[in-house]
Amino acid sequence: MFKALNLWLGSYIRNRPLKLPEEGDIHILIAICDHFEPLHKADLQKALERCKIWKAKLPLITARFHDSDGIPPRHTFFYPIEQYKPQILDELKEICDKTGAETEVHLHHDSDTESSLEEKLTIGINNLRKHGFLSVDNIGKVRYGFIHGNWAIANSHPQRLFCGVDNEIDVLARTGCYADFTMPSAPNPTQSRVINSIYYIKNDGKPRPIDRGEVVCVKTRDNEHESGLKLLAVQGPLGLNWQWRKYGIFPRIENGDLTAANPPTPTRFNVWVRLHIHVVGRPEWIFIKLHTHGGIEKNFNMLLEVPMFKFHSFLKDFSVRNPRFKYHYVSAREMVNIIHAAEDGLVGNPHHYRNYRYKR
Repeated sequence: MFKALNLWLGSYIRNRPLKLPEEGDIHILIAICDHFEPLHKADLQKALERCKIWKAKLPLITARFHDSDGIPPRHTFFYPIEQYKPQILDELKEICDKTGAETEVHLHHDSDTESSLEEKLTIGINNLRKHGFLSVDNIGKVRYGFIHGNWAIANSHPQRLFCGVDNEIDVLARTGCYADFTMPSAPNPTQSRVINSIYYIKNDGKPRPIDRGEVVCVKTRDNEHESGLKLLAVQGPLGLNWQWRKYGIFPRIENGDLTAANPPTPTRFNVWVRLHIHVVGRPEWIFIKLHTHGGIEKNFNMLLEVPMFKFHSFLKDFSVRNPRFKYHYVSAREMVNIIHAAEDGLVGNPHHYRNYRYKR
């Protein structure tokens, strides 16, 4: 169907966003999750040149802008582990050390079995650890965030392309994945039927378990339950933007993708806030997970220059004009820590929970 509307439009129509609380502070948490592929249509030398541009320009942004807590913009690179090149990872480490950015796991794969997938993940995780990436939990186990290449997590493609493993969720959870950040993928046909949600995916032996799950809500720690392997899914915004219409008639699809043709703008920001992705029971914390492909020139010129400067300036002005609204730049890991803090019933400024469960 056109733009995969058959998969998600019904859910979008049925589930009206919750209204924002009328009193108290509203905290907006913004994470940029980058499908970072500097080797895309490039050799190693070209890829390294791309990384050097990031190394030169991202510190200019982090030095210039700060959120309501005084934290500079965060960027999370999801690096494709099947394209391991030590020279690129060394460059990425320098970028992260200078800017507070972080690096997580991205993987393109196809026709795998459970065992071959686990082997690829294990090798890739160990390679990233060699360069000082990823995080640990409170017992010292290595943990990682994940984005699936070609969006096809757990055989979500209608032809089962670009994966091969129905129970991929179990493999990810078993190897230390703390959350999946793949969705939304619309207009791709891998798009899940669940949208604008933070929820637990649990493998049920069928492909596309992303279409089913348990929404994350506030609960007391005494009532916390863990039954079998499950994986947190953190979705970005997906809906219709009626303020920006194609041919002046049709609303455009808003999927949180940051591109040269569609940079972040105040209009898009308003849609992201209105879609109101949150932990049920904590409506004053709004989670905006955006994505991009920042390894290629047309996108990183947007991410590192004037369009992004304008967006950061807008956020500051917006917060000044609307003092109830506090904005927080977070990495993917920090966003998940704050989600778990909300789940455990914690309140107040989410800034305090950036390292709640997983630490660099």
